[in-house]
Formats: sequence, C-alpha cells, structure tokens
Amino acid sequence: MYRYKYALSLVLMAIVLWALAACAAAQPTPPPSSEDGRPAPPAEYAAMTNPLKGNASAIEAGKSIYNSNCASCHGEKGLGDGPAAKSLNPPPKPLAQEAYLTDAYLYWRIAEGGGMEPFRSVMPAWKSFLKQEQIWQVITYLRFLMG
Repeated sequence: MYRYKYALSLVLMAIVLWALAACAAAQPTPPPSSEDGRPAPPAEYAAMTNPLKGNASAIEAGKSIYNSNCASCHGEKGLGDGPAAKSLNPPPKPLAQEAYLTDAYLYWRIAEGGGMEPFRSVMPAWKSFLKQEQIWQVITYLRFLMG
C-alpha cells in the first residue's frame, strides 16, 4: 500500500510540474527592451530616421497636425497635460521631456498607437489616418518642443 501511495504521489507531482511548465510557456514573450527599459521598436521600424529633421516648414506642418490630433491628450507643449489626459488610464506621456527617445521609437509609437502590449493605452494607430510624411512632421515638431 505504501508503494502505491508513493507512486501515485510521484505521478501527481509530475502532472502538476508539467501543468506549471505548460502555463509558463503560454505566457506572451515581452518585446525586447531598449536601454531605458522601454520596448524596442520592431525590426520594420528599428532603422528609421527622420528625413525632415530640423526642417522649418516641417515643424510648422507638424505643429498643426499635433494641435489637431495630439494636444488634447499630450498637451499643447507635449507635457502630457491635455484636457483629455485626466480621464485616461494610463495617462499620456510627457513627450517634450523625453528627448532621448529615438526617431524609430517615436515613429513606431505614433504609427501603431497604444493598443498593443505593454502599453495598453487608447492612443490610436495614426498610420491609418496620417501619411508617412505627416508622422515625420509631427516628430519634427516634437523635437522642436523637446528643445
């Protein structure tokens, strides 16, 4: 009887360990992180650089697009304090204080929005509404705000 209980215990323990291993394997793999702990942009965005960097007319165009589409959440000066910000969870980031963000990261986040892991925000995927040049204009304006 003792051997039977011992064998049964081993079988049950093996089943529990197998189930735990299966659950751990089913967890989504987090995106690779950049040096600042944020997820790194996927490969299709990773090498992108702003072709409009410092262009005065791009800054003006980006300001107009930003004020129409982004300021209500991210604030007029990009500080995350727009009128809609208080009702959002998670709240918008203060973009103007994050000059270390790469062009590739900014383009990715604007184009793809916030509905993905790990962000889970209400920011829309702007690639459905804005042309590539317009996204670069917004990034050029953000760089202007960043100083």
